Amino acid sequence: MTLEAVLSSVGGVAPTHVLRARGVSQWHIDRGVDDGRALRVRRGVVALPDAAPALVTAVNEHARLTCISAATYYGLWRVHGPAQVHLSRLERTAGDCVNHRTRSVAVHANLPLVGLVDVLVHALQCRPEEESVPMVECALRRGDATSGFLLQRLQGRRNGRARAALAMVECTADSVIEVVARLLLRGAGLDVQPQVPIPGVGQVDFLVEGFLIVEIDGAAFHSDRQAYRRDRLRNNTAVLAGYLVLRFTYEDVMFHPEELLATVLTALGGRPIR
Repeated sequence: MTLEAVLSSVGGVAPTHVLRARGVSQWHIDRGVDDGRALRVRRGVVALPDAAPALVTAVNEHARLTCISAATYYGLWRVHGPAQVHLSRLERTAGDCVNHRTRSVAVHANLPLVGLVDVLVHALQCRPEEESVPMVECALRRGDATSGFLLQRLQGRRNGRARAALAMVECTADSVIEVVARLLLRGAGLDVQPQVPIPGVGQVDFLVEGFLIVEIDGAAFHSDRQAYRRDRLRNNTAVLAGYLVLRFTYEDVMFHPEELLATVLTALGGRPIR
């Protein structure tokens, strides 16, 4: 394999001893740096020119990415990108990084990441619930972990907030925006039932206080005229059955949560809230 191929297989950055162990000679490493096909991060570490900065930081720090910084590499739902790089290293890290020192499972086989379970545990311990719960819910829905396995690693008084966030994971959502919307509505003290089947209407995203249907439309919503008509028919059927219906977009949930919540509370204003 070429220098570029080996580097790509390990995330785009690696110590030179790793490259040599995978069959790339020191001569080919030096030639690749001279040719500009690879960059020398520091002595003993090289990277592809387009390597992800977070991965470069991890290898440069003799560490592994974790928490929200590792979310995309494991295909987890992520609400926001991290303001700081989150690493796992036994020693103190340099620069503006967050260090999660504990590990409980094997690290990633190829990339400079901690194991998935540790990514989830670190997120529950570190991030607010609107960021950690979607990550954990995504992993649990795929069957990559169980809540009990995570709970075993969240014992002790210091992990009370993390356990509370884990308890909010329901595995009912089909997307990150549904998780965020559920947390927002529940946080307002509302009775929220996700994924409720309603006769003649079908399954709705949320039934709030027993009479308000809240639907969250993703990016693919109304991709064609037939889907548009079908959703309008669902709305009309729901209203004729005595329900109120509100629809919100990705932008509403992610960027205007206060307005979304105000609209819901206004719709509920004329009816008793349990």
